[in-house]
Amino acid sequence: MKKNTEPIDLEKVVIKFAGDSGDGMQFSGNQFTNTSALLGNDLATFPDYPAEIRAPQGTIAGVSGFQIHIGSIHINTPGDIADVLVAMNPAALKSNRKSIKKGGIIIVNVDSFTKKDLEKAGYDNSPLSDNSLDEFQVIEAPISKLTRESLKDSKLSSKSISQSKNMFALGIVYWMFNRPMTPTENFINKKFSEKSEIAKGNIKVLHTGYNFANTIEAFSSSYTVKSANLEKGRYRNVMGNQAIAWGFIAASEKSGKELFLGSYPITPASDILHELAKYKNLGVKTFQAEDEIAGICSAIGASFAGNLGITTTSGPGFSLKGEALGLAIMTELPLVVVDVQRGGPSTGLPTKTEQSDLMQALYGRNGESPAVVIACSTPSNCFDWSFMASKITLEYNTPVILLSDGYLGNGSEPWKIKTIKDMPDITPLIAKEGENYQPYFRDKKTLARKLAIPGMKGLEHRLGGLEKEDISGNVSYDSENHEKMCNIRSEKIKKISEIIPIQEVYGKTNADLLVIGWGGTYGSLYSSVDNLINEGKSIALTQFNYIHPLPKNTLELLNRYKKIVVCELNSGQFANYLRMNFQGIIFEQYNKLQGLPFTTLELESHFKTLLD
Repeated sequence: MKKNTEPIDLEKVVIKFAGDSGDGMQFSGNQFTNTSALLGNDLATFPDYPAEIRAPQGTIAGVSGFQIHIGSIHINTPGDIADVLVAMNPAALKSNRKSIKKGGIIIVNVDSFTKKDLEKAGYDNSPLSDNSLDEFQVIEAPISKLTRESLKDSKLSSKSISQSKNMFALGIVYWMFNRPMTPTENFINKKFSEKSEIAKGNIKVLHTGYNFANTIEAFSSSYTVKSANLEKGRYRNVMGNQAIAWGFIAASEKSGKELFLGSYPITPASDILHELAKYKNLGVKTFQAEDEIAGICSAIGASFAGNLGITTTSGPGFSLKGEALGLAIMTELPLVVVDVQRGGPSTGLPTKTEQSDLMQALYGRNGESPAVVIACSTPSNCFDWSFMASKITLEYNTPVILLSDGYLGNGSEPWKIKTIKDMPDITPLIAKEGENYQPYFRDKKTLARKLAIPGMKGLEHRLGGLEKEDISGNVSYDSENHEKMCNIRSEKIKKISEIIPIQEVYGKTNADLLVIGWGGTYGSLYSSVDNLINEGKSIALTQFNYIHPLPKNTLELLNRYKKIVVCELNSGQFANYLRMNFQGIIFEQYNKLQGLPFTTLELESHFKTLLD
């Protein structure tokens, strides 16, 4: 087959790297992502980690994947199915067989398709010889063999040479899509600056893979994906967990409060702790606690001492923090609790995404203990929502729960870099020395109390976990006072709806079908609704970020539509929450509980059924 000399221009493409967890697929995917971002492509990524820490090598359970969707148009999701799959072993091929479009390209490391490897993956016969892949363009590349051949004269160990084979695969894909190798070369040289032999070896294998793709006749052409027409500004590729960390740093700078994070590492939230630990030079203090309870209690203590107190976790850890969170609600201290949701219950699916902690965030504490609940919706706007969570908690002196999920936390997309001037002001509600201070005397408009920092002269007071007397803050067992304080704490949260934006709709205000989502389902829902609007369908979308309190125009908005469907990655928690708040309105549901995000194809199919 003769190659085309001119590359074919594509509007968008979906590529997936898949192999064993030790095959470096996340590294290859990240390098391709960063290079594409530098070229100006819009993009979205979806890393897919194995749930077991040490799954048997070569098995389905041990497959690690990284999917990236790049385009010259606006990209909202990592893509439903891949145009190109790099499969480093039979297990990677088998687990992703249904995720490749017909006619797509599959690049396999043919050296790994031994009888033993095929048995581990559950194959009776090799799919490379039984015609089961006839509907795809299969490229059989001797990746392991050529990697060893390339480095046979190096001083690297056999293990190091084997670990370099992901660079061969990356080189192939760089040739396919006309990506420059310089950014990856620079990264490798920096990463292995003290191990020059490893750096040289990886770069050599990268070029070997590139040259292999350039010389073999199996590839009929290469491809290009031009820069996207993004809003003017400086961009960088950012993961959701990174963006959350940076949003907190910006809030610390804007409020004048030092940032303290007290947390216990847990998948998929740990990267927020890792990221913040890098910024001691900005006054950030991080504490890796011995358990979840110690993590939140240290953050409460830091908040009491005048810091912006943060704690991060996932579903199992969030349940352990419940009692201490109740203490922060009763004492009315600023605190942000980040829950990067994952599949449950218990340990569940620790590396898979889900939205099943909503009811826990709203009600998962003893007693009447309302808290503000907000949710991120894209990897890049995780920055904005962690900043906003900080603003609300410091200005109202009440805990805020920020919901993210594994899809957002580990996914990435271009983020337009902001400056501190771009961010709204944050004015912490702090008492001043010399005033007649009463701990639970409240602002009449917001019902928020002022905070007195320990050491402020004349503002000494007691604070604890027993019920407070109104105004004085003294311990009170009076039944009527208890009811009053519970009502005040609830009403204070409701009043926050006065300062949050009204809920907006994408699409017609009188469409036949309103799609409702919240949090991280935004990309899939927006893409699906946008596609159907372009087909002339009468459909609209509203995506909620403010969960408690809800925007004040929510009822008026819902009453405009005859048919409403709530889509979420759980069994219907937000739908039930809406039913509790808006009785008489019918909410249909569309739910998914597979540890995977929605695909646009399944959403569009369901929406068409509802419209028909």
